[in-house]
Amino acid sequence: MNAAVVEQNKAWIDATWEKIDKKLSKTAIKSRDKLPYTTVEGVHDDKSGKDVGWWTNGFWGGTMWLMYAATGNEEYRKTAERSEELLDEALKQYDKLHHDVGFMWHLTSGANYRITGNNASRMRNLFAAASLFSRYNIDGDFIRAWNGPEAAGYSIIDCLMNLSLLYWASEEIGDERFKKIAMRQMDMSLRDHIRPDGSTNHIVDHELEKAGVKNILAGQGLHPDSCWSRGLAWAVYGSVISYIHAGKEEYLDAARRTADYFLEHSKSTGYVPVIDFLAPEEPVYYDSTAGLCAASGMLEIAKYVSEEESVKYTEGALRILQAIDEKCCNYAEDEDALVMMGSERYPSREDYHKGVHIPIIYADFFFAEALFKLKGNAFFIW
Repeated sequence: MNAAVVEQNKAWIDATWEKIDKKLSKTAIKSRDKLPYTTVEGVHDDKSGKDVGWWTNGFWGGTMWLMYAATGNEEYRKTAERSEELLDEALKQYDKLHHDVGFMWHLTSGANYRITGNNASRMRNLFAAASLFSRYNIDGDFIRAWNGPEAAGYSIIDCLMNLSLLYWASEEIGDERFKKIAMRQMDMSLRDHIRPDGSTNHIVDHELEKAGVKNILAGQGLHPDSCWSRGLAWAVYGSVISYIHAGKEEYLDAARRTADYFLEHSKSTGYVPVIDFLAPEEPVYYDSTAGLCAASGMLEIAKYVSEEESVKYTEGALRILQAIDEKCCNYAEDEDALVMMGSERYPSREDYHKGVHIPIIYADFFFAEALFKLKGNAFFIW
């Protein structure tokens, strides 16, 4: 991050962090026995129990570990540890696990181990890493996203964020195979997911017995040739994560390219991004989650580039964060969620507006994480 830009925005950073801490310190106690995804009439829902394998179930615990690392407030730690306990049920359902085990355990068990040295958490995270490692298709050269015969060849851009789990495992147990598989997935995404102009494909359907693309699918964007903004955000942040762990310049170049595309296409909507950057101008559907993930990734990119570029990415991240703070955040105590206006996907005619403009737990995580970084905290959860 650029220190001068951060200093210029210090008053906003400090005031916003104080509001986040004030709200989350209360919600941490209120939602301690939940794995929240969204809110219903202001109250967190709960994905534990029958939905314990849901891909977002690590973000609440991850948020709690970030807040604990920054504040030392034991209430955050208690909720983080409880989230990890609730996730244990998913470890009993190996055949239902998917590529998002990084989101589920690296943010919870991984953070716990690195902050406290908890060995049981280390074991959970290594189990998750082995699960992700096993999803690599050697002949097709990709990590398979989901289960079921229809998804046998699917990889998705989101997986770049889960690779941090493999990099960690490689470093933790001294086994280069985990890192090599992570780099193979990143290299594949440079080839098959990230376009030359910096936009991205969401779902790629691969050949199973050789490296090759059978088809590009729309996924959560409007159509196969469009650009789903959160998918692009996964690429922004995921590419710089691979650069941090592997040091390959092509990864930093991809992070720059995708971040530049994101910033350029966010300007027209005042830095609150739309769901799909290549959708028609009307109707307008926003996704705050995309902006917050991309902004947190840009703060990482800013650490590894020239001074001029560092200013650009730090300022760009702050424009997004400040716009979403102004237009999408809710600091009231009668609403458990922190960030509103998240969207799961571009709405189809069949499920019009379902999952559009709702609070989603990973928006809260990435907002807290970005402010955590801007406050100068050193712990890096990825």
